Amino acid sequence: MRIVALLFIVVILASLASALYYLIKDKGQSDRAVRMLTVRVGFSLALFLLLMGGYYFGFIPQTGLR
Repeated sequence: MRIVALLFIVVILASLASALYYLIKDKGQSDRAVRMLTVRVGFSLALFLLLMGGYYFGFIPQTGLR
């Protein structure tokens, strides 16, 4: 479960970096930065739901991830 959470965090950070790249490259004239930020929000929500589901179904113990 820890590896999956770390992979989600890496994807979220990559999406944030690509949004910054598109914002600088397109100078705000394109909506690619907005799309990448939307992807980041989606992955963040998916990570939150994954962690909540993992706790609910017992994949994550009450002591947390070790």
